[in-house]
Amino acid sequence: MKTYSFENLEVWKASRKLVSAIYQIQNKFPYYDKSGLGDQIRRAAISIPSNIVEGNYRTSIKEQIRFIEIAFASLMEVYCQLILAFDLNYITENQLLECKSTIDTIRKMLIGLRSQKQKKLSSNNHSK
Repeated sequence: MKTYSFENLEVWKASRKLVSAIYQIQNKFPYYDKSGLGDQIRRAAISIPSNIVEGNYRTSIKEQIRFIEIAFASLMEVYCQLILAFDLNYITENQLLECKSTIDTIRKMLIGLRSQKQKKLSSNNHSK
């Protein structure tokens, strides 16, 4: 079976795990907020690996960087929503800290990937 290039990206693998964690956490939200904050946090979490993949298949380095930035923004949105879930007593402090650790790891990977693409863009611009 064919493996696509994005399947080898560690940042994509880590963001998939975050999506699973978010779904498990969101399942424990009160029934009356599963379609509010619950839906929003799921959509933001799904956006992270989805934008990593979409950017991976863009031919323009500028577009690749843009999709990395969108994934980063979605990652921060997830963290904000986890803080709100904690404030509303939907999750424990331990759950928040566990997710934050994963988010920090993904954040560093996205920054590294963006930096790598930015260097490639700069070297392409200097060679013209």
